[in-house]
Amino acid sequence: MPVNRNALIRYRTIDQCLQNRRRKWTLDDLIAACSEAIYEYQGIETGVSRRTVQADMEMMRSNKLGYEAPIVVIDRKYYTYSDKDYSIANSPINQQDMQVLSEVSGLLKQFKGFNHFTDLNEMVSKLEDKIYAQKTHSAPVIDFEKNDNLKGLEWIEVIRKAIVAKKTICVTYQSFKARQASSFCFSAYLLKEYRNRWFVLGVSHQGRGILLNLALDRLQHITEHQEPYRENTTIDFATYYNDAIGVTKSPGQRDCEVVFWMDNKDAPYVITKPLHHTQKVLSDDGVGKIFSIRVVLNFELERELLGFGARLRVLGPQPLIKRIREQLHQAVNYYQTAGKEG
Repeated sequence: MPVNRNALIRYRTIDQCLQNRRRKWTLDDLIAACSEAIYEYQGIETGVSRRTVQADMEMMRSNKLGYEAPIVVIDRKYYTYSDKDYSIANSPINQQDMQVLSEVSGLLKQFKGFNHFTDLNEMVSKLEDKIYAQKTHSAPVIDFEKNDNLKGLEWIEVIRKAIVAKKTICVTYQSFKARQASSFCFSAYLLKEYRNRWFVLGVSHQGRGILLNLALDRLQHITEHQEPYRENTTIDFATYYNDAIGVTKSPGQRDCEVVFWMDNKDAPYVITKPLHHTQKVLSDDGVGKIFSIRVVLNFELERELLGFGARLRVLGPQPLIKRIREQLHQAVNYYQTAGKEG
């Protein structure tokens, strides 16, 4: 008999709880977490019974779903995994899971081609490729960009829930520049992905409520906090990044026209994959083409332009030309220094 949706939600919720070893989980805690998850995903306020959660853990312990979860009880009260690295998410996909995935794939395919759902095309292709590889026991035929060692992905769902429910969270965060981590209350507004890294935009409840951009891989801990959530009333996040490459941007920062030249040999790469949706071809001098984009000046823009090396030359604005020139001079100095040392 296929596992119903509520049971799958409970299994995933129990799994997420038991992976969190910073907290001791009683049966009542797990019941509360499952009830909250069912309400969030299904809109059902009926509480989950003790008997149901106990039966769920027995099912997870068994081989019926292929989990064989190492759930143990400590001090006759607290539930956890005996293997700290265990998760049902790492278990092989069973036939029931395959049936659910096939149904989801079939449903999503109905929306392919609709303008409002263009982002689903890649998702459906990924899902179909996974199903094909699992069913045929063969290698995938699509190799999507991924980073298996990326940290912080476990916080995405936690933050998403907090944004939807408008709940304050307490985060422990340490940037690459900070000597030690700091903890503060935070109202999150937007999750943003850039080049396989995830960021969250929001405001700290300390200070003047300046918009912060936190990298998820630098987050060490997140808990829900009772402090009132500070709603965003000034920024339209649906269009906030329309004039930016990357994630570095300040509210009120003005965009400008960035003009650059690229040789004819490499110009087709930029034409077929524009650096930004505002990109235009301004002219052709026979040796190369001159392009323009309207974006804010930031670190990611500089890195994008520098990545083309000698094949690209920035023509404006002047502050950007100066920054790129400084970066290239510094790079040359590094190589000259290394040559002398060698």
